[in-house]
Amino acid sequence: MTIAVGEQIPDVELRTMGKGGPRRVRSAEVLGRGRVVLFGVPGAFTPTCTDLHLPGFAARAEELKAKGVDLIACVAVNDPWVMDAWGSYRLIGDRVLLLADGNGEFTRAVGLEEDLSSKGLGWRSQRYAAVLEEGRVTYLGIEPGPGLTLSSAEAVLAAL
Repeated sequence: MTIAVGEQIPDVELRTMGKGGPRRVRSAEVLGRGRVVLFGVPGAFTPTCTDLHLPGFAARAEELKAKGVDLIACVAVNDPWVMDAWGSYRLIGDRVLLLADGNGEFTRAVGLEEDLSSKGLGWRSQRYAAVLEEGRVTYLGIEPGPGLTLSSAEAVLAAL
């Protein structure tokens, strides 16, 4: 069942790249404090994710922070090396925390998995954006199809 506004995010292990390599983090620890913008993408280096979704949040990071956002995070069903390379490729720096959900555990726990096997991608995340307050969902925009309407940085800014 898909997570809904008012619900607490699950506590699941994710990975992010640290100075010494991949490190384990808990979703409740990383995403459960303060005001967090979380967006999920089908995959690093896929066209819409790479050209629009991730860069949109990076470009609007200061505007989001000015509206009280403490952290902007992106999660994808990719490994931490791919997520790190993607961030480096797009020159993200520390504007967006990239979280690897390599086994899709977080994505399944929030009920936002999608079977993209017909496109050769296997099970991935749906495209979405959420605003979390102390780990509780206050906004959730799940894209009904291709494109960025409900999950863009602009949509999140309008929801704040």
